Amino acid sequence: MDDAKEGDRDTSSDAPLPFRAAVDALRATRLRPQIEVEPTRAPQRLAPFAYALEATVVDGDQDLADGRLVLLHDPDGHDAWRGSFRLVTLVRAELEAEMAADPLLPDVCWSWLTGALQARGLACGEPSGTVTRASSHYFGGLAERPSASQIEIRASWTPREGLGGAPDTAGHLAAWCDLLAQVAGLPPAGPGDASVVTLPQRRGPQSR
Repeated sequence: MDDAKEGDRDTSSDAPLPFRAAVDALRATRLRPQIEVEPTRAPQRLAPFAYALEATVVDGDQDLADGRLVLLHDPDGHDAWRGSFRLVTLVRAELEAEMAADPLLPDVCWSWLTGALQARGLACGEPSGTVTRASSHYFGGLAERPSASQIEIRASWTPREGLGGAPDTAGHLAAWCDLLAQVAGLPPAGPGDASVVTLPQRRGPQSR
């Protein structure tokens, strides 16, 4: 995911039609107002074509969580992906130390990702990823800062391609934003999302 800062791939008329259609769908997706999404620099070395978005979950002037979603496309297909498209993501949020110490937290966070995709009826293949808990403790001149804990989800999956060869990227973006909202501790977006369990004991929101 760090490579996503290094350069943009071509999304102009000489990009393959399925890739352009997938990108257009990402750009046209309407999301809940607490999630701010904008294009960012995409990786150059992971695939012949790539498009990236970054998002922040906000509450007033406070940031609750953030993440990045990258769409990769190789017209010739990729053996490891078992398809010609791949979605790669990074999601982060601050936690209370007690929640970060919960031994079930990684499994729960991974189930949030797979559950968000399933809830929107999205088929995907070859999912992989990591859930990382990190804690920071400050000393010396920084000793006045409170300890901080963070959850980080890194994942990738192959979206099923539809008619014309393009996957339902709008649906995958909406599911990804469902994950972001869940990690941030937002309430469900609507009656259909009532089964979503939000993250308890989050650390307070971070100033922007």
